[in-house]
Amino acid sequence: MTYLAKPKLRHPSLPKNALGYTHRDYEGAISTLCAGCGHDSISAAIIQAFFEMDVHPHRVAKLSGIGCSSKTPTYFLGNSHGFNSVHGRMPSVLTGAALANRDLMYLGVSGDGDSASIGLGQFAHVMRRGVNMLYIVENNGVYGLTKGQFSATADKGSKSKRGAINSDEPIDLAMLAMTLGATFVARGFSGDKEQLIPLIKAAVAHHGAAFIDVLSPCVAFNNHPGSTKSYDFVREHNESVNRLDFIPARAEITTSYKPGEVRSIVLHDGGSIRLRKVDETYDPADRAAAIGYIEARREAGEVVTGLLYLHADSTDMHDALDTVALPLNSLVDADLVPGNAALAEVNASLR
Repeated sequence: MTYLAKPKLRHPSLPKNALGYTHRDYEGAISTLCAGCGHDSISAAIIQAFFEMDVHPHRVAKLSGIGCSSKTPTYFLGNSHGFNSVHGRMPSVLTGAALANRDLMYLGVSGDGDSASIGLGQFAHVMRRGVNMLYIVENNGVYGLTKGQFSATADKGSKSKRGAINSDEPIDLAMLAMTLGATFVARGFSGDKEQLIPLIKAAVAHHGAAFIDVLSPCVAFNNHPGSTKSYDFVREHNESVNRLDFIPARAEITTSYKPGEVRSIVLHDGGSIRLRKVDETYDPADRAAAIGYIEARREAGEVVTGLLYLHADSTDMHDALDTVALPLNSLVDADLVPGNAALAEVNASLR
């Protein structure tokens, strides 16, 4: 029997933030993802960021689509509002919620398949409209729920667990977000919470569309053909009464390195990724330079992490549409039916 509920006991000496909440008040259910999954590290970073920012959990609305990444809102901010939408449609649902109630803080969680493939159009429009939200993509380059096919963010030339080579050019969601009008763009690594937590806190505090692309290794797809420890090999050589999947525990991949340094990270499948953290001289206010820098480092085989672009004087969708400040469900008849004089004024403005 599996128990997913966490105990309700609270030790009186647990650290509390300025609101009197403990770390546990920002947690959710016990994760059912593979042991060592980078997504769980991102959830932990979100929990820590909101705890340190003294955010009331009930003021947060977390929305997601479909995929391993979109399961993760279950594992953090259990006392917040939540909505799990259909594949790739999280941005439009979040946009509608934000229009109806601007008093909440909106957190959209998605994956590279959910956002860069079926949801690419939705991603584009939520960025260009400047919806006041934090959009996090937990990026592992594969479709984890459907056995590891390449996603649209997989690097050209990368090899799948079945030995197939990806021949398609990758979509860089961070660069795309910048060109579409996002006013806060960052990239992080799930194993570097020292960098990721401040990025999340800064994005939450930002007014406008904030996007963070978080590289998050998938631990389940290193059982390559030819391995005697692979699922296929065991199934072919085992006569069993039922067919089960078991994901062996893996150690969480973590790192710590200084601004301006490059660090090679060995992944669970034996491959590696080279991360470059932007240094103090990097100017995140220059969008064109940021795009050029990211592309230059990509040509060198490096993935740039840190705050990539920031528009300090940004606006959001409510500013552009001049929407009402109150949540729509709090409006009374006098607000909704202002009378003939207001109607005449509107008509006059259209002549």
